[in-house]
Amino acid sequence: MPRLSFSAQLTALWTLIAALCGLMAGAVWLMFSSALTERVNTAKQEAASACSAVASRYDLSMPRAGETNIELMHAVLDLVLIRTEGIEGGFWSDAPATREPAAASSGFLAYAFPTYTGSGVKRDIPEAETPLILRTLNAAARAGETRRDDLSTGADAVIVVACPVSRRAGLFVWMLTRARPPLGPYGERAASILAGVLAIIVGAALFLAFALRRWKRNLTRLEHALAAQGDLEQSRSLERLGERDLDKIVDALNRYVERADRLQARTRELSVQLAQAERFSTIGKMAAQIAHEIRNPAGAMRLKAENALAGDGVRREAALRTIIEQVGRIEAQLTSLLALTQPVTIRAKEVDIAPWIDSVVQVHAPGAQRRQIALKVDVNVASPASPARPAAFDSAQVARALDNLIVNALRHAPSGGHVTVSARSASSGRGELLRLEVIDDGPGVSANEREHIFEPFVTGRPDGSGLGLAVVREIASAHGGRAWLADDSGLTRFVIELPWRTY
Repeated sequence: MPRLSFSAQLTALWTLIAALCGLMAGAVWLMFSSALTERVNTAKQEAASACSAVASRYDLSMPRAGETNIELMHAVLDLVLIRTEGIEGGFWSDAPATREPAAASSGFLAYAFPTYTGSGVKRDIPEAETPLILRTLNAAARAGETRRDDLSTGADAVIVVACPVSRRAGLFVWMLTRARPPLGPYGERAASILAGVLAIIVGAALFLAFALRRWKRNLTRLEHALAAQGDLEQSRSLERLGERDLDKIVDALNRYVERADRLQARTRELSVQLAQAERFSTIGKMAAQIAHEIRNPAGAMRLKAENALAGDGVRREAALRTIIEQVGRIEAQLTSLLALTQPVTIRAKEVDIAPWIDSVVQVHAPGAQRRQIALKVDVNVASPASPARPAAFDSAQVARALDNLIVNALRHAPSGGHVTVSARSASSGRGELLRLEVIDDGPGVSANEREHIFEPFVTGRPDGSGLGLAVVREIASAHGGRAWLADDSGLTRFVIELPWRTY
């Protein structure tokens, strides 16, 4: 099972905290609301029982109908309500004739609150609840039966019950009580504290949500900076994110970038120094090779010149021929050397490959006959895309490269061996190609020479200059192609691969 990322874990934690806060708030609300509802129902029943008890006692205590005894009313109220905690009440009449002058405007006749916890006896009707009391009494008067009403104030509820007195027309008893959640005398304070705790938790959850959002945004920025094409891969310093913990990582990465830049600069310096050293080494090697290649023919020419001075005409003629041959050898060496030091200029034109390659190979036919080597041509070319589309390249330069490969093959092929020059058309991901091959059945190239065979002055023959294959590689590269020694057991196969048309 894959593990969640750190940001995903924090998001899941915040979601859990938010869910717990919601569940806790719902549970508290449900507890308070259900407890208050239960208390309201209980208070209504107690108030209704008290109301019926007062009405029946007063009715039994007044044998004659139509009389009103205020003192008896107070006595009955005190007697019944003293046994019911937190209930207050009184008598009310909707008949103006029964009202005392002081109660004429409201109809209240008597009032009592025996369990009142304040100082002294409470005889004044609660003003704040008077509208609710009158509303309930009027409803009972219209219906002629008991009516209940309540008013919720948030923390508690006010309950009023009004019931008629039997055989006393227009006379009603009313009871008022309050219902509070069953949390004791410190319930409201506890509820306030709990609400405050919930508010703090919700605030912390919101703060955590914003912090997680900022953290995730910064992590995304850091992730993009560390991506394959990000600032770090491009050796650019990362911007600080404003998050202390993440900025420590950013600072460490910036130090890494600075150190990497210093190392790269040092590497470039060392590369320059190494290149200079390699150039000096190459120059020294080239100078030694050139001195060797020129000194031997020069020594031979000097010896022949001395013999010519001391001999007759025949010896002088033979000496001059040898001197001319050695001068040609020196010129060939210098020509190959100049070909490496000067850029190859390509003048491409369309070439009919079959007759062109025949003309190149025929130049070497006499040398092959003298060494009894079978020299043959194998041509099978046509544009892979269009058979009528001829190849285009610098025929003179490529002929020069092919000459070097043929000379090299004739030198290494044994007497009675075979040398084949082939031309093929091919296709690859790089487009249409012309593939030229020179194959011989000589001893081949040793494994330790294969990797360096195309480098200047690398040769397997004591009399070789090591410049021919280097020239081949330069000509192929100038055409946008390549030259290499193919792996072929039993045969030596040099390959020149060129674009079908060089522009």
